[in-house]
Amino acid sequence: MSVQHISYRETNYFSDFICDYLAGNKVLNPYYNRYPKLENFEAQIQEKKASFTTENRTVLMQVLQQQYSAVKLSEATQKNIALLTKNNTFTITTGHQLNLFTGPLYFLYKILATINLCEELSKKHPNENFVPIFWMATEDHDFLEINHFNFKGNKIEWNRNDGGAVGEFDTKGLQAVFEIFSKQLGVGDNANYLRQLFKSSYLNHNNLADATRFLANQLFGKYGLVIIDANSKPLKKLFKPYVKQELLQQITHQKVTETILNFPYKVQVNPRAINLFYIKKGLRERIVFENNVYRVNNTEIVWNKDEILKHLNEFPERFSPNVLLRPLLQEIVLPNLCYIGGGGELAYWMELKTTFEAFQVPFPMLLLRNSAFIVTKKQNKKLATLGLKITDLFLSQSNLLSKTTKELSVIIIDFTEQKKHLQKQFEGLYDIAKQTDASFIGAVAAQEKKQLKGLNILEKRLLTAEKRKHSEFLKRITTLQKELFPNQSLQERQVNFSELYLEYGTALIPKLKTILQPLNGMFLIGF
Repeated sequence: MSVQHISYRETNYFSDFICDYLAGNKVLNPYYNRYPKLENFEAQIQEKKASFTTENRTVLMQVLQQQYSAVKLSEATQKNIALLTKNNTFTITTGHQLNLFTGPLYFLYKILATINLCEELSKKHPNENFVPIFWMATEDHDFLEINHFNFKGNKIEWNRNDGGAVGEFDTKGLQAVFEIFSKQLGVGDNANYLRQLFKSSYLNHNNLADATRFLANQLFGKYGLVIIDANSKPLKKLFKPYVKQELLQQITHQKVTETILNFPYKVQVNPRAINLFYIKKGLRERIVFENNVYRVNNTEIVWNKDEILKHLNEFPERFSPNVLLRPLLQEIVLPNLCYIGGGGELAYWMELKTTFEAFQVPFPMLLLRNSAFIVTKKQNKKLATLGLKITDLFLSQSNLLSKTTKELSVIIIDFTEQKKHLQKQFEGLYDIAKQTDASFIGAVAAQEKKQLKGLNILEKRLLTAEKRKHSEFLKRITTLQKELFPNQSLQERQVNFSELYLEYGTALIPKLKTILQPLNGMFLIGF
């Protein structure tokens, strides 16, 4: 697969925050620990080594062994789990919601970037071990965000009752989803593989967490990916002291509030007084502190201070971090150096640096996940036939059609010279006006504005006429752009990996792994 690189800013699909972070804009320096460059990892390694205990490593390995007890492990993953007991082993982590059948393409990009960075670090630091981690967001509760994926323009959706942490959701109802998806897949070996993968993942497992672990392991196990579910009592025991501080001192609210007052970009997440949920089977509700008591929102559950601390000590697994405290849990239970995430994730991580300092936990490096755009052979042939560069398609549809029309037309659809000539003529009129009544200057200015407006209207009408003349050709361009940018959005945010798997088969993930370069800092286009 050949690769072309363009800057994120050139795509017109990324925020100023992301573009500025990639450019090393100093305005963001206060909000992260170390910039994600290869040479900066040594200091991060030493900082994490000094803080991460042998006890935490032992608990981590025991939890992973238990969670993988019913999963067929690759040799690489077995090795990586064992390595986590050693004090010279560190993790690179990405995380994601439990999207049905991986959801959008960037699910794959996140994980492959994590795997590739570990391999790159292993070459740079041969005396240390680096393990890629996929953190499953099993405690999330936004079912509508994860209950579907897009396939060939159709929404494949799982409908069921909502409530509680999604990782515990049973997989009932997914047989019907499988049957719909299966019909749309078509025939052939690649389609049959996808059918079997969906069936083995979702119809042979009882809950969404187990199904997602199986799916991610099938796709990435051979690369040594380690998948973790933090909704675990032993891991939550490690988190207890920090939960206690959050309940009693409300540290996160204080520190994040101070940070976002001066944050130079759009604030991603606003803190709550207590950034914890209470979870039990079918229940995930916020813990609030009101009238000197703690209660679980929308329930009758209430504690005083001593009661909630006693409950925390007995049932730490019932205390679930929200989006702002989840990063802290991650960094406590993992010997982690770097988190790889999307733009929104990095934005809320950058709200947390002083919170981590207050909890005395090392703040990880933050790396933007790879973004990529994959053009199939058939699509590339269409581009060539239409005489387009792939970068042309990153323009808005209106700008693309205008640009193409002007290139196709034998008429020059640009009245810039005429406008300059008109303005030159009016310069003489202004000279005359200055020699007479001052009100005449206003009349000249009004006439100039009117005639320039007339030229603009004529230019637009000429462009519209030429668009009609070339309408069939422009329609082909529009069709291709819609195919490559569904819903006028990036491919990676809309398309499921299954569409590309039908094209590339077993070569898909190795091809993607080859082109994704986590420290490259450029948008990737693969052909």
